[in-house]
Amino acid sequence: MSRVLIIGGHGKVALRLAPLLVERGDEVTGVFRNPDHEAEVAATGATPVVADVQELDVDGLAELLRGHDAVVWSAGAGGGSPERTFAIDRDAAIRSMDAATAAGVRRYVMVSYLGARPDHGVPESHSFFPYAESKAAADEHLRASGLDYTILGPGRLTLDEPTGSIEVDPGGDGEVTRADVAAVIAAVLADPSTVGRTIEFGNGGTPIAEAVAG
Repeated sequence: MSRVLIIGGHGKVALRLAPLLVERGDEVTGVFRNPDHEAEVAATGATPVVADVQELDVDGLAELLRGHDAVVWSAGAGGGSPERTFAIDRDAAIRSMDAATAAGVRRYVMVSYLGARPDHGVPESHSFFPYAESKAAADEHLRASGLDYTILGPGRLTLDEPTGSIEVDPGGDGEVTRADVAAVIAAVLADPSTVGRTIEFGNGGTPIAEAVAG
């Protein structure tokens, strides 16, 4: 049994992840900003916690994380203003890593995206640029953090039914269902061989647990 805290607990991936973890006996806490979403998060079997990670400093986040075995970053500004994107996808994410270290939560799983890297090649004039920059900075900070991290890079997300199978290092846009992204998170949390790895993936022909075991 692991105690897992999901930041971005009302997101489409998180709402699919929590029941998978609860079903296998994990204790799950879902952190989200809007109090109106409490019932939906509770319905997954997770303990709902209302908190705005954009507003919390490292100490505040550490207080939130303390007592858990693992943290999953599945939050995001979801577009909107560049300022908000940098504030959440970069700055709050980085604070959460520092908070995990401070709280003694060693295991950290980051949901990034396929192609995230400092030389991402997205032009500054493109609306995706702030997100690409934010993810590159957050992923680099995580790699240098000393935490037992796994960075996940799914391709283009869909709302299709889960397939249970993926392909690592896919070609093209690496299209993948959100339900399968949730299953990948659950799989890497249960597999110590995924620590210290960046796993980029899309839907494919290999069962998830086998694919992430590398």
